[in-house]
Amino acid sequence: MTRATAVRAVLAVAVLLVSVYITLTMSPRLGLDLQGGTRIVLQARDTATVEADRETTDRTLEVLRQRIDSLGVSEPTLTRSGEDRIIVELPDVQDPRQATEVIGRTAQLTFHAVEGPGTEKPEEKTPDGEPSDGKTPAPGTDPDRLTLPDEQGRLLALGDPRLSGAGVEDAKAAFDAQGGAGWAVSLEFRKGAGQDWKKLTGEAACHPAGDDRRRVAIVLDEKVISSPQVDPSVGCRAGLPSGATQITGSFSADEARDLALLIKGGALPVPVEIVEQRTVGPTLGAAAIDASAQAALIGAAATALFITVVYRLFGALAAVALGAYGVISYAALIALGVTLTLPGLAGFVLAIGMAVDANVLVFERAREECADRPKRSLRSALTTGFQKAWSAVADSNATTLIAAGLLFFLGSGPVKGFGVTLAIGVVASMFSALVIARALTEIAANSRFVSDYRGVNGIGRPGAVRTWLVRKDPKLFRKSARWLVVSAALVAVAVAGIVVRGVDLGVEFTGGRLVEYSTSRPVDVETARDSIAAAGFGDAEVTTAGDGDLSVRTGKLDNDGEHALRAALAEEGGETTKVRDELIGPSLGDELRRNALIALGVAVAVQLAYLAVRFRWTFAVASVVAMVHDVILVVGAFAWLGRPVDGIFLAALLTVIGYSVNDSVVVFDRVRELWGANRRTPLDTIARRAVLQTVPRTVNTGMGALFILVALAVLGGDSLADFALALLIGIVVGTWSSVFTAVPGALALERSAKAPPPPAPGKGKGTSRGKARGARRDPLDNGARV
Repeated sequence: MTRATAVRAVLAVAVLLVSVYITLTMSPRLGLDLQGGTRIVLQARDTATVEADRETTDRTLEVLRQRIDSLGVSEPTLTRSGEDRIIVELPDVQDPRQATEVIGRTAQLTFHAVEGPGTEKPEEKTPDGEPSDGKTPAPGTDPDRLTLPDEQGRLLALGDPRLSGAGVEDAKAAFDAQGGAGWAVSLEFRKGAGQDWKKLTGEAACHPAGDDRRRVAIVLDEKVISSPQVDPSVGCRAGLPSGATQITGSFSADEARDLALLIKGGALPVPVEIVEQRTVGPTLGAAAIDASAQAALIGAAATALFITVVYRLFGALAAVALGAYGVISYAALIALGVTLTLPGLAGFVLAIGMAVDANVLVFERAREECADRPKRSLRSALTTGFQKAWSAVADSNATTLIAAGLLFFLGSGPVKGFGVTLAIGVVASMFSALVIARALTEIAANSRFVSDYRGVNGIGRPGAVRTWLVRKDPKLFRKSARWLVVSAALVAVAVAGIVVRGVDLGVEFTGGRLVEYSTSRPVDVETARDSIAAAGFGDAEVTTAGDGDLSVRTGKLDNDGEHALRAALAEEGGETTKVRDELIGPSLGDELRRNALIALGVAVAVQLAYLAVRFRWTFAVASVVAMVHDVILVVGAFAWLGRPVDGIFLAALLTVIGYSVNDSVVVFDRVRELWGANRRTPLDTIARRAVLQTVPRTVNTGMGALFILVALAVLGGDSLADFALALLIGIVVGTWSSVFTAVPGALALERSAKAPPPPAPGKGKGTSRGKARGARRDPLDNGARV
C-alpha cells in the first residue's frame, strides 16, 4: 500500500466515523412539508409615512413574534427574507384561521378619549357623491372626530389618539378570583406612555359614572377592541397608574387572552399582506418520508447491483462507497442544520443515483488503458484512469453545482432545499468517488489474485457495450445534419404541444388557492363539483388526487371560505380532512413566474460562460443549444400530458439543465483530448470516436439515475411523481441531445470557424524549453536509450 493510498484510507475512515456519530446522535430538521404544519409568507407594505425597509421589517417581525408566542404554537419560526418579507412557520398547525387573523391585525393600535355618543349619517354624501360609511364624519362636521361602533355596536365619537401601541410594555390575561371580576386584562405601560395613560384616564374620570365620556377606547384596525369605563373609585385628574390598570368585563378566558394578545402585540410598524400560505397535513409528510425512504433503498440497491454486474469486484467496491456517500451526505445535512424539505428529500434520493457517475468515468477510462496496453499492471491502469477522468469529473460536477446554486438563489420556499441537498450531494459524491472508492480499489488492485484474474476485477476487459460498438463501428456523423433535423422535428412537436394544449401553470405561478382533501366516503368529481358550486364556489376546479383524494383549485379564497368549502364536501364525503393547502397571492404568483424565467435565462447564460471558458466557443454554443432543446422537450411533454408546471417542476428542469450539460461536457472533453492528439484527423472522425468511447459511461450513469427515478415515480405518490417524471424525460432526451444534437451542432459550427485544433495533451504553455531541447538533438539520434 502506497503512502497516498494509506492517507486516503485513513481520511475515509475518519470522515465515516464522524458521519456515523452525527447520524446516530442528531436528528434531521424537517421542513413543514414533511412534519406537517403551516407556512405563511408576509409582504411588508409601505405607508404614507413609513417605508418597509430592513429595519421596519425587523421590528414588525418582533411584534409578530410576540403575537404568535401568545398563541401557544409549539416551536414557531419567524425569519426575515430579503428586505421586506417575513416567513412564519407554525408546526402542527392545520387550521391557520386564528393565526392569520392575529397576524393580519395590521393597523395602528391607539388609545382615544370618548367624547360622547356618535351619530350615524348614512344619507350624507362624500364630495365624490358616495354615501358616508359612518366611520368618518360627513362634510360639514368636525373632520378630526372619528366615529366607530363599540363592542356592542353603539357608535362612539372619539377624540384624537392620545397613546399608541408602542407605549404598551405588557398586557396579561388573568382570572381575578378574589375580586370576583372574572377574567381581566392587566396593562403596563412604558415610562412616558404611563404618564399619558394616567392623564387620559384622569380626564375621563371627571365625568359621571355611566357617561360615555368616562370611557377610554382602544382601537385596532379601525375597530374598537375595548372601551372600558374608568372605575368610580378613580378621582378626577387622578388617573390610573401604569401597573394598576386592569380592564374587566364579561370576558371568557379566550376573549381575555385575545384582547391581551392584541394590546401587547400592538400595532405593526408597517402593514403586512399574506402573499403565500401553505398547509400540509402530518399524514402527507409521513407518507412522503416513507415513500422516499423506500425509493432510496430500492433504487440504491438496484444501482449497486447494476454496477456490480457491470464492473464486478470494483463495481462492488464502488457500491460500498455509494453506501458511504449516503451516510456522509445525510450527516452533512444534519450537521449544517439544513431544513430537509420534500424537494430536498427527493434531491437527496436522486443524488444517490447520480453519485456513481465519477466511478463510472474512472472505470471506463481504466478499461481503455487496459485495452490499449494489455501488459500494464492493474494498479497503473487504475491510476491513469483516475488521472484522465479528473477533468471530466470536475467539469460535470461544476455544471451540476451551478444548477444547484441557481436553485438556491433564484428558487423559492422548499425548492431552495432541493438546491442545498443537491450541492451537498455533489460534494459528498466527489469525496466518495475520489477518496473512498479510490482507496478501496487501489487496495484491491495490489492483490495478485485480483490483478491476475482480470475477469474478476471488472476493468481488465472491455465491457459488452464497448465491444459491440467497436465491432460495429457505426458511422454516426457521416451526414450529421440529419440528426439536427430529427432534433428540430422533436422540438416542433414539443412547441406544438405548448401552443395547442397550453402549459398548465401551477398555483405558484398564477396565484390562487389549491386545497387537497381526503374524505371518509368516496366522492366522485362531479358530485364534489356540484356540492362546491351549491356552496357558492362555482368557479372552483375539482380533480382527483392521490388515492381517491379531491383537489380543489380556486382563485381568491380566504380561510373562512376554505372552511365553508370543506363543510360542503363533508356533506357528501363524511369526515373531510385537509391534506394539503397552498395559497399564493397574485403579486407573488407574478413574481415567481418572473423569477422562473430569470432562473432559466441565467442558467443558460452561466452554463454558456462556463463552457466557453473551459472549451471552445463552438462546443459551448452546441452544448447550450442541446440544453435548450432538452428544456423545450420536457416542457412540451408536460404540455401534451396535461401535467402541472410548478416550483418542483422548475427544480426538476434546472436539474435537467445540469444533467444535459454534464453529458455534453463528458463527450466534448473526450473530443478535445482526441483532437489534440490527432490534429490532422477529420473532426467528424474524432467526434465519432469520442462518442463511441463515452457511450458506455453515458448508458451506465443514466441507468443508475433511472433506477432511482423509477422508484420515486412508482412509490413517491403525487408529491414526487411529477418531479420524477420530468427528470426521467430529461435524462432520456439529455442523453440523446448530448450525442445527436450537441455533437452535430459543434461539427456544423466548426466548419465555419477558423480556430486551429486544440493543443495536444501535455503541450502548449510551458513546453518551449522542451522544444528547445528537442531542437538541439542530433538528426541521426532517434532518442532510444538502453
